[in-house]
Amino acid sequence: MGRVITLPALESSRREFRDRHQRVVFTNGVFDILHRGHVEYLSKAKELGDILIVGMNNDSSVRRIKGEKRPVVPEQDRAYVLANLCPVDFVCLFEQDTPYELIRALLPDVLVKGADWSIEKIIGKDIVEAAGGTVTAIDFIPDRSTTNIIERILERYS
Repeated sequence: MGRVITLPALESSRREFRDRHQRVVFTNGVFDILHRGHVEYLSKAKELGDILIVGMNNDSSVRRIKGEKRPVVPEQDRAYVLANLCPVDFVCLFEQDTPYELIRALLPDVLVKGADWSIEKIIGKDIVEAAGGTVTAIDFIPDRSTTNIIERILERYS
């Protein structure tokens, strides 16, 4: 099981992973209402390396990018649940709107996003590729999203 970790602690661990020649995979997201699509996505991401680090938007970041009604689940709860999924080794919260600075600090070997992002638009692609890493997109399970869950709840309980 993973753990929630600060960026300075993660940077120190990252050096250890390099020394042990462990392949680090990085992805990021909000992970508001966790669902099957998230778990399958994270499982596929973990298959691309040895260590899976998940950057997670903190609450203020989520409000800026998703609107004032989000997140539904507070950051500490989201981080706890995410860190306790089998594929996840570390969760690191970030307050910026994008994980660019987190990616710059970690220099993962593999940068992963969902296939709703074109490879060319994946944030941090430039940093990872310049350092010799790879960038990839993972297909989603259709009709599995937090937005769909929220809409279904509202429809059923309104």
